[in-house]
Amino acid sequence: MAPAARLRVVVLVSGSGTNLQALIDAASDPGFGVDIVAVGADRGRIEGLARAERHGIPTFIVRAPEFPTRAAWDTALAAAITAHAPDLVVSAGFMKILGPAVLGAHRVLNTHPALLPSFPGAHGVRDALAHGVKVTGCTCHWVDAGVDTGPIIDQRAVRVQDGDTEESLHERIKVQERAMLVEVLARLAATTGAGG
Repeated sequence: MAPAARLRVVVLVSGSGTNLQALIDAASDPGFGVDIVAVGADRGRIEGLARAERHGIPTFIVRAPEFPTRAAWDTALAAAITAHAPDLVVSAGFMKILGPAVLGAHRVLNTHPALLPSFPGAHGVRDALAHGVKVTGCTCHWVDAGVDTGPIIDQRAVRVQDGDTEESLHERIKVQERAMLVEVLARLAATTGAGG
């Protein structure tokens, strides 16, 4: 009997790569069913790329300023991703909006530090605090052409505590976000590995 197919994943990062590290740690268990085949970034000299390199994962960088248009960058990014033949792309703190070339070629999953559809965009934690909510959290969703508007896969709630700052709240959200991302990928690997 042939071994179950493993889910091939390209992870996109723009910063420290803590979500990436959670996936690298999970993927060290053969039972996780996920292979991180490459890590891509929109900038160099970031900890996310260093994490990948320390674990022997191939990396690539596609910088938007090096292209004449956003569409040209999107096309180049799509080609760089496609070169690794992933089943899935994970946007893990990737701070660029993906365009039609990437989204037309790949299934892309994203995490967001708020309970969508509330507080989309780059400042979900700050916006939730400013609004005075008592519960916020994180969302895992499929990426579509909008900003944090794709179908929701999973969510985790995080209580806002008296005296929370944007930083303290975001740190607690990140703990839940990492666990959620690992669990979502484990579920997807289980269904894809079965031929889905």
